Amino acid sequence: MTATQVRCRSSTCYKRSMTQADKQYEFSEFSGEFVDDDVTVILRIYRSAGTYLDWTLEVLDEEGNTTVWNDTFVTDREAFEEFLATVRRNGIHTFSDQPVQRLH
Repeated sequence: MTATQVRCRSSTCYKRSMTQADKQYEFSEFSGEFVDDDVTVILRIYRSAGTYLDWTLEVLDEEGNTTVWNDTFVTDREAFEEFLATVRRNGIHTFSDQPVQRLH
């Protein structure tokens, strides 16, 4: 699976309340804060509300950087397992220490 990391211009990517656009999505129970090695990221696994479409995997770091996987996942569990595999393989710092990148 691949991911694209995008730098956001403000902290609204990291700390924000649910917006009207967010209400159009169903968020997985696997979504939420994830802490490892004193680094906190926000894990968002979501799909269009009221559908059975595939799940999107997105990680927001403390600096407002967003990493979104290019591929989607049939189940939210598969998305979560891909996130965990990425952390095991590359470390949690991969989401904040690197410039814009592609993850495999």
